[in-house]
Formats: sequence, structure tokens, C-alpha cells
Amino acid sequence: MSPASLSVLDLVPVSTGSTPAEALHRTIDLARHAERAGYARYWLAEHHLNPGVAGSAPNIVIGAVAAATSTIRVGSAATLVGNVRGLQIAETFGTLAALYGPRIDLGLGRSGAPAPGTPKPPPLAPRTDEVVDGLLVPAPFDFRIAAGSRFALQGELLGRVPGDVDRFDGELELIRALFAGTWSRDGSVVGAPPAGGAPVELWIHGSTGGASARAAGALGLPYGANYHTSPGTVLASVQAYRDAFRPGVLDAPHVIVSADVVVGRAADEAEELALGYGQWVYSIRSGAGAIEYPTPDEARATPLSDEAAAAVADRIATRFVGDASHVADRLETLRRATGADELLVTTITHDHAARVRSYDLLAAEWARRAAAEVTVAV
Repeated sequence: MSPASLSVLDLVPVSTGSTPAEALHRTIDLARHAERAGYARYWLAEHHLNPGVAGSAPNIVIGAVAAATSTIRVGSAATLVGNVRGLQIAETFGTLAALYGPRIDLGLGRSGAPAPGTPKPPPLAPRTDEVVDGLLVPAPFDFRIAAGSRFALQGELLGRVPGDVDRFDGELELIRALFAGTWSRDGSVVGAPPAGGAPVELWIHGSTGGASARAAGALGLPYGANYHTSPGTVLASVQAYRDAFRPGVLDAPHVIVSADVVVGRAADEAEELALGYGQWVYSIRSGAGAIEYPTPDEARATPLSDEAAAAVADRIATRFVGDASHVADRLETLRRATGADELLVTTITHDHAARVRSYDLLAAEWARRAAAEVTVAV
């Protein structure tokens, strides 16, 4: 089997000593490099009220990236339905497709609080770390303990109300109908130009074996599973999608799986570049909001407490750090264990040049392996 295609997930990180404007311009630069290096997709995430993340308006950044490139697919991972209405989503991505052609991807994610009285999900069953087909699958992190004031403030300012999460299926149906040009009211089709007929590739993203995975499978849509944010639940997520899959948009399941990586010219360089990740992840999981990404020296000067280190241990252990050969080996393991059709790589370092180089080194090694497999097959 030839290596799965590689794509980029960009959070538009802000490094200490820089500004959000600089981070946004660096995203454009990275996207151009990614296209030249052969990455298949360039996806933007949505985050709000985080000093260390400038990706708060991914739809605008998608347009800027699409304008600066010509062949790479560009899209969202994910547009959070709890934050905006389906009509706005369809019109926005229809506009992007009208401007930049059939290379726009719309990834949808479920967010928001359930309606009052909705039974709470049971606590996660205790489980220790496991190694499955060579892949570390840590004990799942219970995100409910991470709720903090920053999360609550986001919900307030975005106008979320209890029950928003329950809108997902209806909004998904609306978006699909608007793209298809079939949505009607009182027997009359209602168009939403330029959404109608827009060549937008629709994905659903999820972190668990829950409703998002089942919805993607039931509709025969492609699915994005998160190893980088929720490594302990990735196998359950992918399996739930495959179990629910019925031919629809696709004839067979199609999965992209994300991973955090840092590639250096040598292992010790990669380890140095990777410093600061623990502090950055903890700032998110604690509910304080992502900090500006520190330098290695700043990270060494502010070590995590034992409690904080334990709260991010799963993320540290599942980040692939090393030279290109080592990281490619780990990605091959991730692909094999999850059955991924594509892999979505996210890399954050303080230094922009090092981040670009990480993607370039990985792409070159991945292409070398693909060429070698073709040669062997011949």
C-alpha cells in the first residue's frame, strides 16, 4: 500500500515576541511551502479568545490561503456548528468555492451545550494506556474536568445557548440541501446563492465514538478523527464511523487522522524545537486559553508542576518528535493502526523557519518512501 497522502492542519499559532498579524502572514507563507512540498490539503482550525492562537476567523483565512495558492485543497477543520447557523456556513463556503474553484473543503464539528434535562454521559470507564499495533493509545482524558472561565466566556460572547449541540443534525441537513439546491419551504425551493451547486467537499470531524462519527457514517461522508487532541479515543472514533457507514456521498469509508509532529534535521534538534508544547497544551486544557508559544529557553525557565505535567502527559507521549525517518515511521504506525486513508499533520514551534523546515523535511521523506514503494512494485 502506498503511503497515505499528507495534509496540514494550521491553528495559526502566535509565538512569544510576535503578533497575531505576523502569525497570519506566516500562515500564508507556510501554505505556499506546503503546496510546493506536495501536501494535499491545508485546513484551518477555529479557536476563540486564545492569546496564542490567531485562527479565530478561519473562513477569512481560508480565502487568503486559497488566493495565495493554486492547487492545494483549502478548508476548515472544523467549522463549529454551535457557533454559527447553517445558512451562513453554506453561503460562506459557497462564496469561497465560487471565488477559488473546486478545491474548498468544509469540515463540520459539533459544539455547544445540550438542552436542560439531557442525561449526562456516564464517566469515562477507567482504562490504562495501551499499545495497539505499535500505536500508543493512552487512557482517555476527561475533558469535563478542563472546563474553565475562558470556555464559559467564549460561549457567552458567541451567543451559545443550552441545546445548541442538538442543532447539529438539523443544520447538517440544511447545509447539504442548500448545496444541492433542494431545500424547500411550503413546497417551494429556496435558493441560497452562491451555495447552490457549489463544489464543496463536506467532512465531519469528531474526537470520540459518538454522534459525529455515527452521523458521518450514516450519510456516507468522509470523517476526520483526532489523534492529536484526543489520542485516547481515536480508535473508538474511527470504529464507530466505520460501523455506522452506509454508502452515500462515498461508496466506502474514508478517514483522515490527525497527528502532532515536529521534525528536525536530527533527533536532538527536534527535541529542542518541541520544548514548550507541554506548557502550551496545559494552558488550553486548564481553561485559561492558549498562551503565546514559548521559546525553548522560556519553556525551560517555566517547567510544569507535577499536576500540570500529568494533565498533558497523553499529548506529550503521542506527539511524534524526531528526524524525518523516525516521524515517518510513527505516522506509518498511526496509519496502520487506524486504517487511515489520509494523515493530517499539525506542527507548532516557536520559530517559523523551523516550522516550515519540519513540514519540508517530512514531505521529502514521505515522497521518498512513496517512490521506493513504486520502484519495488515495478
